[in-house]
Amino acid sequence: MQILIATGNKHKLSELSRLLPAFLPNGEKIEYKSLADFSISLPEETGTTLEENAQLKAVYAAKQSGLVALSDDTGLEVDFLYGAPGVHTARYAGDTCDHQANNQKLLYALQGVPASKRTARFRTVACLAWPNGKTKLFEGICAGHIATGYHGQNGFGYDPIFVVDELNKCFAQLTTDEKNAVSHRGRAFLQVTDFLQHF
Repeated sequence: MQILIATGNKHKLSELSRLLPAFLPNGEKIEYKSLADFSISLPEETGTTLEENAQLKAVYAAKQSGLVALSDDTGLEVDFLYGAPGVHTARYAGDTCDHQANNQKLLYALQGVPASKRTARFRTVACLAWPNGKTKLFEGICAGHIATGYHGQNGFGYDPIFVVDELNKCFAQLTTDEKNAVSHRGRAFLQVTDFLQHF
């Protein structure tokens, strides 16, 4: 069986390849393909929710490739900012921004805000889509809070400033396996794995 992982993000592709199963229950090997294998460019994320964006990308990739496609969308939801950056997490500081710009904007927005009001969560919605248009959604949540500065050298995105409550460490202070065990994406794709193992 072939599954197309519908992302152009190399960090995400690397994470997912470690999280997903290698075989179906009947012993059939699962071969994961990337967008580069089909020269597919995903449509613009025009959804107003994580669910809409994950579905939009997976459905498009499945129809274009003829394979089952897997996509996800992730949002960082900060309570003090009424759920922002949310669906705009990747582009929080602008369409052409980088990770550092996003982090700096968020730290500035929370400047002087006490620890008790810096609560946040990462939420991932994953979507499996079939070429016939059928879809199935999965959700993973990781609770935490926003640090007042940078910690750790690993990961990407908001990892240096997002503290995982249950470990009291930033994602960037964790190894890849430690992160996958508690992360929003890890939890969402654990459900995908469970689904595929009962497929």
